[in-house]
Amino acid sequence: MRLATYNVEWFDHLFDDHGRLRDDGGWSGRYDVTRREQTAALGHVFAALDADAVMIIEAPDSSRRRDGAVALESFARHFGLRTNKALIGYVNDTQQEIALLYDPDTVTAEHDPQEDATAPRFDQAFHFDLDTDATPETIRWSKPPLEVALQTGGASLRLIGVHAKSKAPHGARNNAHAIRLSIENRRKQLAQCIWLRRRVQAHLEAGDPLIVLGDFNDGPGLDEYEKLFGRSGVEVVLGEGDGIQLFDPHARIALSSRIGVQPATARFKKPDGPYLSALLDYIMVSPDLRQPDSAWRIWHPFDDPQCFSDLDLREALLTASDHFPVTLDLAL
Repeated sequence: MRLATYNVEWFDHLFDDHGRLRDDGGWSGRYDVTRREQTAALGHVFAALDADAVMIIEAPDSSRRRDGAVALESFARHFGLRTNKALIGYVNDTQQEIALLYDPDTVTAEHDPQEDATAPRFDQAFHFDLDTDATPETIRWSKPPLEVALQTGGASLRLIGVHAKSKAPHGARNNAHAIRLSIENRRKQLAQCIWLRRRVQAHLEAGDPLIVLGDFNDGPGLDEYEKLFGRSGVEVVLGEGDGIQLFDPHARIALSSRIGVQPATARFKKPDGPYLSALLDYIMVSPDLRQPDSAWRIWHPFDDPQCFSDLDLREALLTASDHFPVTLDLAL
C-alpha cells in the first residue's frame, strides 16, 4: 500500500464554482504559472505517485458555494486517476481544505472524528496556557485535522491529516511587529501540536495503528524562535521522553543533525532573493507500522535521483506546487 501527503499550492484556483477545471491560460495561484500549466503538472505528478490514498493539504474549497470533493473527483476523472474518490472532514473558511483522495477499489475511508477528556474534537476549542501567566488561552484550528478510519484488505488503521498554523509573520508592519507575530504564531502552532499529541497518545494507548501526515509548518531547528520554547511542534507530536513515540525517518535525520545536509519537502523563493528549502511535510507512523521494508520517499525534483533523471516529472514537480509529495510504501 502506498500513502502520500501533498501540499498543493492554491489547488482551489484551478476550479470554478461547479467543481469544473478551469484549464485555461489564466493565472493560477502560483507565481508566473498559468492554470493550464499547473493543472497539467499536477496530473503528471499524481499519475506518477500511483498512490492508494493521498492526503491533500490545501485541497479545493468547500463552502456554501463550492464543493471540494466534487472538484477533486473532477480532477481525477480528467486525468484518469485511480484515486477518484474524495473525502473532506470539517470544512474551514480559508479556501484550503484537508482532503483524502483515494482509490475506492483498494481502500475504504470514513471521516471519524474523536474526542476525550484530554482533547476535544478538532473543530472545537482547546484551552492551554501558552505564556505561563496561569491563564489558559483559547486555541482553535483554522484548518481542523482530518481524522480518517481507513481499511484496506483485512487491515484497519487511522489517519490524521494535518495542516498546522504557519509561523510566518504575515501582515507585519515593521521588524518589531514581525518578531511579536512570529512568537505569537509559534505559540499557537505549538499549542495545536500539543492538542494533536494528546489525540495521538490516546490512539497509541488504545493500540490503534496510526499514521499522522501533512504539513506541520515546522521542523527541528527551523527558526530561531524555537529556542524560546525548547522544542519544535514536530518533536511534540512525535513524542518525547519515555512515552510511545511515532516515527518519521526524515524527522529523525533533522533531529540528529541540525547542522549539515538535511532533507527538504518544500522550496520557496523570496522576492528578489534566493530559493529556500525546508522540511515541513511528514508521514509519522506508530511503532506497529514501522516495518523493516517500509519505504519513505520525498519526491524532490533535485534531491531524488529518479525525479531528477526524469525531466518531465522534474519540471512537473517544480510547476505543480511549492511543496513536494512524500510517500510511504507499507505492507499491510
